[in-house]
Amino acid sequence: MKRPNVGAILESLTLEEKVSLLAGKDFWETVPIPSKGVPSIKTSDGPNGARGEVFNGGTRAACFPAAVCSASTWNPDLSRRIGNALAEETLTKGARVLLGPTMCNHRHPLGGRNFESFSEDPLLTGKLAAQLVAGLQEKGVGATVKHFAANEQETERLSVNEIVSERALREIYLKPFEIAIKEANPWAVMTAYNLVNGTHADSHPFLLQKVLRGEWGWKGLVMSDWGGTNSTADALNAGLDLEMPGPTRNRIAKVVIEAVEKGLVSEETINDRARNVLELIQKVGGFENPEIPPEQSVDEPAHRQLIREVAGQGLVLLKNDNGILPLKKDQVKGKKIALLGLAKEALIHGGGSASLHSHYRISPWEGLHNAFGDDVEFKFAKGAHTYRLLPPLDSNCTGLDGRSGWTIEFFEQGKKENPVKTRNGHKEAAFSPLLDNGSKWKEILLSATFTPEETGSHYLSCAGIGPTVISINDKVIYEQKHNSEDAMAFLFGGNPEIQFTYSFTKGESYRIRVHSSPPVTGGNDHGGILSGLPGFRLGFMYQKEHDEDLVSAAVDLARECDIAIVFTGHSPVWETEGQDQADFHLPKDGSQDKLVDAVASANPKTVVVNSTGVAVAMPWLSKVSAVLQAWFPGQEAGNAIADILSGAVNPSGRLPISWPKRIEDAPAYGNFPGVKKDGQLTVRYEEGVFVGYRHYDRIPKEKLQFPFGFGLSYTTFSLKDGRVSQTSKETFKSSVTVSNTGHEAGAAVVQLYVGNATKSKDHPIKTLAAFQKVFLEAGQEKTVELSLELKDFAFFDEGSGSWKVEKGKYEFSFAQSTADVECVVKIDIEGSRQLKL
Repeated sequence: MKRPNVGAILESLTLEEKVSLLAGKDFWETVPIPSKGVPSIKTSDGPNGARGEVFNGGTRAACFPAAVCSASTWNPDLSRRIGNALAEETLTKGARVLLGPTMCNHRHPLGGRNFESFSEDPLLTGKLAAQLVAGLQEKGVGATVKHFAANEQETERLSVNEIVSERALREIYLKPFEIAIKEANPWAVMTAYNLVNGTHADSHPFLLQKVLRGEWGWKGLVMSDWGGTNSTADALNAGLDLEMPGPTRNRIAKVVIEAVEKGLVSEETINDRARNVLELIQKVGGFENPEIPPEQSVDEPAHRQLIREVAGQGLVLLKNDNGILPLKKDQVKGKKIALLGLAKEALIHGGGSASLHSHYRISPWEGLHNAFGDDVEFKFAKGAHTYRLLPPLDSNCTGLDGRSGWTIEFFEQGKKENPVKTRNGHKEAAFSPLLDNGSKWKEILLSATFTPEETGSHYLSCAGIGPTVISINDKVIYEQKHNSEDAMAFLFGGNPEIQFTYSFTKGESYRIRVHSSPPVTGGNDHGGILSGLPGFRLGFMYQKEHDEDLVSAAVDLARECDIAIVFTGHSPVWETEGQDQADFHLPKDGSQDKLVDAVASANPKTVVVNSTGVAVAMPWLSKVSAVLQAWFPGQEAGNAIADILSGAVNPSGRLPISWPKRIEDAPAYGNFPGVKKDGQLTVRYEEGVFVGYRHYDRIPKEKLQFPFGFGLSYTTFSLKDGRVSQTSKETFKSSVTVSNTGHEAGAAVVQLYVGNATKSKDHPIKTLAAFQKVFLEAGQEKTVELSLELKDFAFFDEGSGSWKVEKGKYEFSFAQSTADVECVVKIDIEGSRQLKL
């Protein structure tokens, strides 16, 4: 079929038709113009799996490891394969554009969405993201790199003002995007919610015009984050092509046309924006094949295998005293092993855009049984309360119709006499506005009669998007008068809830009513995609279950077993889009730390497997024998963990983040999540370029738990004979010999850092400039060659507005982590006063 002429189509459109293309048709699709041959194309979340159009419980999809786990592989080839697989997954959901990868920096360990991003280091992030983009697009699916830019926190993310120097912005926060743009040319870029130096990212001339389209020469489509369009004329003029989702709020045809008539926006700008939409449709094959097929669940065996392989290379062994791991089958046969904590929970992804309805989810309990069969006797105890939200009240409830469930009545705002709609049989005491078309109503009333099974003072909890009132037997027992701090976080189950108690008597009937209103107007948080819509949760738990002592049973079990493995971590409600981490310690209220400490005291052979997307406090580290950082490894989680624990896979993951002992030693401590004044949250990036290891290199090493790039193996490696030569004014070649000095086949990660031999308070001691993963048999040696350029370790000089490398002697450090440098080569470099990047 002949490719359509985008220019000719554009010329055929009226101004109103062009404007219609500049916002979504609905939540996921673009606007079609059938009379002019313009189809709609569909987008889909997200970065670790193509979820499809339903947030919760939709079409099943493959869940790949979170980006931080993928980054721990330090293997760009795997990223390309992930991109290929994600493209295939995206097409099964009828979509042609995937909303990923997420490329924001790990600025602070409490960042709520860190797991969804790769690393604290811009080079590692950029190289891996570029390969994922290439893998997607070579299969015809558009990648959307996000969130552009400086989106490093979730607290008040819709309105927070990030104050960051141009140097830090260029070297740390824009650099990953620059690498991906220049090496893989993503077809779309998504803007961030936040303000950068006082201007919203979706209408930021510096970011979108000067840098992205200007200096980098990128030609593609810029879309907003969902609900992240904050203006009409400013966003159009700055370069925001597509407002998402639809229907539009800021690009109503009449309003935009009036802006054109008044000279606030030129028709040429409208043409440019519309052309970019049409060109994206063309790139993904929308004109040739305009059909959007129904979503399918395709459980591809090759994807299963890839997920397990990536997870196997991404899990990081942090401690292994006395070689307690691996647990070889012949060594543990007939033994009893206690599996404690979250052993029966598959922590496969974080919360928010990265969550999906996976084909399946393998828990560690299942994975270890798969690996060892009946050769080992596994015993389980939970050991700790880890819930964040009480489960929605759903049992022993009768609706107004006399049947099981709840009755929901929908009302227009302020009109509580006649419901617009009534629905019986609602499953539980929770309501998400995205499950219904909220345009017809503004208030909801949930009603049921509850008959408790136990007598006592039981626990309830509540959270609402807007003002919410709970009454029992017509008496108000709880009232939330304020709006949610982040309305969108409500979707992802991470909204903090207020807990309280109420005395019930077994067998008696209690009429429960929940009235929820939309958010009150005013303030900076406009609610994003949930603006003006109500939603709530009512949680319930019997007192006996809530207050049960779980630690004692776990300790007793650990004491009677040969080995104890404690599974710790964050479920999606603890680590999620929409809010930052509640604490540096594992939840809940120290329960997991107490469990590990108590078990380690009872059994000297205690192993901890931690599933988080961030560094966490480990006050018990000295008491346990081994620690495996499992991240969120996707749907094969339990099998991948069992592969490492059993020795079927030799761990080769290396940390893509630095791991502090205390949150107080993190570089952004004191400047996260910011200071509020006159209703505006502002966060200052006072640490500048000294993010992650760039900061930890300058403070006492005792403050660091594990360095960037660190990871153990069941074998050992050494680096020797490092060599560096300058092949041109701006290019270098280097080589180093890598030896497997142990008795097992495995993989090392060669890391090359560069820094000026003359230390300066203005520059990092060293910067990652190149890396390569190397697989070696026991006793094998390989010579690894790494190429790099001046731009890979240049700094941005704000005075001249250019990239520079100063003249001087530079140290090229070959290392296995930032704290394990084995070869240093010094070279005199003429430098460059201005680099063209």
